[in-house]
Amino acid sequence: MLEPSNNNELPPIPGKRYFTIGEVSELCDVKPHVLRYWEQEFPQLKPVKRRGNRRYYQRHDVIMIRQIRGLLYEQGFTIGGARQRMEQDESTVQAVTVEPHLLQALRTELEEILVILKR
Repeated sequence: MLEPSNNNELPPIPGKRYFTIGEVSELCDVKPHVLRYWEQEFPQLKPVKRRGNRRYYQRHDVIMIRQIRGLLYEQGFTIGGARQRMEQDESTVQAVTVEPHLLQALRTELEEILVILKR
């Protein structure tokens, strides 16, 4: 079993475009067969498949796998509960992207904070 604080000790994600399943396994401290299983359970996790059905994960996939790992191994969610949480988070992000005026207001506020911090 993994230690609860293990997610904080994961290696940084290199600046590559694609990662093999073996690389992702090491970056996320999850076995390859678990990654393949999670692809079936989490519809948002869809690595690119190329010749010979080889999986190539992108940076956002690795970040998502780390989120799933945190929900399951650190926060104690079940697969179903983690799936629901990921769907809720996804719908929250979509709601924000639908409201561009909120993003503009947030950007303006952050720029004002930056000016204050530079003083």
